[in-house]
Amino acid sequence: MSVTERVREFAKDVRVEITRVSWPSREELRDSTVVVIATVILVAVFVGAVDRVLNAAVGLLFKQG
Repeated sequence: MSVTERVREFAKDVRVEITRVSWPSREELRDSTVVVIATVILVAVFVGAVDRVLNAAVGLLFKQG
């Protein structure tokens, strides 16, 4: 099978598969986006808090004077 035939076959398969996709509604997409943004914010706050605690602990551990 030549490269051109393989590309045509691939494009045909893509067209068939794209019709089988279950696209989310606008509301589902919005809700999922809100969940992702909220999760990212919560993880960022958690990582920031852990960073501050560890930074303070290391500062006390290596405090000179």
